[in-house]
Amino acid sequence: MAPVSDRERNPIRTRAAILDAAEKLFAQKGFDATSLNEVGTAAGVSRGTPGYFFGSKGDLYQAVLDRSFGEVREAVRAGRARALASNQAPAAILAGAVSDYFDFLAGRPNFIRLIEREALNGGPQFDEVSLSAGQEALAAISAELGLDDSPSGEAAQLLLSIIALCWFHLIHARTVAPAVGVSLENADDLERRRRHIVGLVLHGLAGLERPMTLTLNPSTTDD
Repeated sequence: MAPVSDRERNPIRTRAAILDAAEKLFAQKGFDATSLNEVGTAAGVSRGTPGYFFGSKGDLYQAVLDRSFGEVREAVRAGRARALASNQAPAAILAGAVSDYFDFLAGRPNFIRLIEREALNGGPQFDEVSLSAGQEALAAISAELGLDDSPSGEAAQLLLSIIALCWFHLIHARTVAPAVGVSLENADDLERRRRHIVGLVLHGLAGLERPMTLTLNPSTTDD
């Protein structure tokens, strides 16, 4: 009989170690190229332990996604509670939320890779638990800023823009960013990027609050 590791004697630690190893391997290699045996080895447990705790590889993958989005959901809740207690102006609350989200993503490269892989595969593993994080963030934005919360309304559009701004540079730090002359090699570069994103969002919010009337060029109108 194979010896039982100290980690395997503690179910909570074992489960967390398996999830950590699986998240890293799924992010680096993808779902199809990762085996439960590899996850067990990387987690420092016996090869059969991941299957014992999670069943199939698909169930383990879903557990990894659920944990990741659970962290997003908890970050949203914590940020909203902090904002409500601060009594700050909506613009200051929004600036803090964008900054927090920027830091959250920057500290989770495996999460970024996982979601990118899901996007390329058409998002088959996204379920209601995973998507609820986005719904909570949407509710927070619409409530704090008083924006239209209807489907594809201003709150949803703003949230998608914030996610895109905080997300894109992490995926393309070595492709698109240097091609357009933006360096993201160190903490100072990231801080400059953060300030730019926060400023852009706040200016965009001001535009939403004071919508401009579109005036067509007379030459483009019908006679």
